[in-house]
Order: sequence, then structure tokens, then C-alpha cells
Amino acid sequence: MNSNLHIITGNKGFVGLNLVDYFKRQNKETVGVSRSPKSNELSYKTLSLEKLNQAKSFIHLAGKAHDLKKTSEDAAYFEVNTELTKTLFNQFLESDCEVFIYMSSVKAAADDVEGVLTEEVTPNPVTVYGKSKLAAEAFILSQEIPQNKRVYILRPCMIHGPNNKGNLNLLYSFVSKGIPYPFGKYKNARSFVSVENLCFVINELIENINIKSGIYNVADDASLSTTALVKTIGDVIGKPAKVLNIPKVFVNILAKLGDVLPIPINSERLQKLTENYEVSNSKIKKALQKELPLSVKEGIEKTIASF
Repeated sequence: MNSNLHIITGNKGFVGLNLVDYFKRQNKETVGVSRSPKSNELSYKTLSLEKLNQAKSFIHLAGKAHDLKKTSEDAAYFEVNTELTKTLFNQFLESDCEVFIYMSSVKAAADDVEGVLTEEVTPNPVTVYGKSKLAAEAFILSQEIPQNKRVYILRPCMIHGPNNKGNLNLLYSFVSKGIPYPFGKYKNARSFVSVENLCFVINELIENINIKSGIYNVADDASLSTTALVKTIGDVIGKPAKVLNIPKVFVNILAKLGDVLPIPINSERLQKLTENYEVSNSKIKKALQKELPLSVKEGIEKTIASF
């Protein structure tokens, strides 16, 4: 086994590109696995036991992301998120590779959060995306893990980082165009995780043999309200954000109109921006016994500065 080689699926995705870069800085060698490999990568079909035997860790990031436009067939989620994971995990179990890390999601546990989400919650995903991730988790947990191996299921909350606009993009466009943020009346708290903190956690899990196999939430140390987020964006780009405290009853009417008319706000978007989704990271922090490199504010500032 080459204790410096690490195999990564989904290496061309946002997290994958960041992880490869992070590992490079740690002097770790990586091999990517993808559906359409380049010359220095493997495909799922050419990933052999021989190759896995040479690696210390196998990090499975590849997956079918949550499709907000709802154009995907349900079967596609289970094919990629569940069946592919089963196949790869079985290969890992047969090999000499020591560490398996599966990138799941908080959405495998819950779509709505009462209070703060911990690993102890009984999972109840609503979307097919969450269900397909949970099915993969269940398969991994049902297998006997050999003594010399460690297996980690990570449930990150909303991941962001330089050049990944994601949900922050809508808020960024509000502020940068000088459009007032109309939901000041809503008090909420959301957890985020910066991609740098996520890469740090993955690296620590590989290196620290004392961390027990299991499920771990990954989130930054503090949550933010959407209003605080909007104000932070304004500070970073030097355009003070305008926040309006429109009564909720009017906002709800506007959102209902947006469900039928092409305006920037509709019911789904309103919920996304104003819901509570707090995620506890105390289990992973206790296991690592280290502080995360970036505070939530530093992480957000870094992301916004990259736009």
C-alpha cells in the first residue's frame, strides 16, 4: 500500500477540485475516477483491486446532485447515489485500502430541521435525492468493517467556497445590483460549511487513526441569519445592503404571485432563504480535537470576494 496515494471519485466537481488542490498542498498524491476519464484518471470500469490496494484512502464524492428544476427521473438518483456507492464500497472492502469516506448530505437526515440537527436524529428525507443518499448510507452501515479499516459517512450542510455561487448567488445579485433584500422581518439561522473546512476534515479523518468509523455532520462553528449574510456580502463588495422589513403577509402574497408570474421571488425561494437549518458539528469537533481553519464569517467573505 502506498500510504500517500488517495483515490477520489468526482474529482472534477466543486469539492473534488478543491480537495485535489488541498491534498497537493499536503504533498499527497491523488488519482481521479470519473465517467469520462482523462489520461491520468481512471474510469469506474478500470478501477481495479490492484489500484485500490496501492491507495491509503478512497474518497467517494461523485453523486447526482439535488435537481431543483425536477427534470430528473427518480431512478437516476438511485443508480448514481446508491448503486454506484454499493459497488465501490464492496471493492474497497475486498482491497487493502484503509480508509473509505462517503460524501452524503444533511438532506439524507432531514429536509426540515426543528432546533439543531445532530447525528442522533432518526433520518426522514423527503426528496428522492435525500432518500438515495440515505439508502447508500444504510448499505455501508449494514456491512461488517474489518478491524484494519475505517469508514466515514460525512453529512455536510450547504457547501460554499471561491467560485461556487450556489445559493449565495441569488443574494449576491440582490446586493450587487442594489436591490433591497425584502425579508428583514424573517429571523432565521442557517448553517454553512466552507469547502476549505470540509477538506481539512477529510484530511484529518485520513491521518487520525483514533477517529471512530461512523456518521459525522460537517458544518462551520456558527450559523448565520440570511439578513446577516446579506449584510456581510454588502461589506465585502463595498455596497451597503438595503434590508426592508416588509410585513410577512405581503411577502407571502408576493411569493404566491411568483409561483405563476416570472418574478424573482416565489414560494420555494422564499422558504429556501428564510427557513431555519442549523447543523451541529460538535461530534466531529470532539473527534478531531482541533479547531476548524476558517470561521463562518471568514469562509463567507472568501467566497464572496471570489465572485
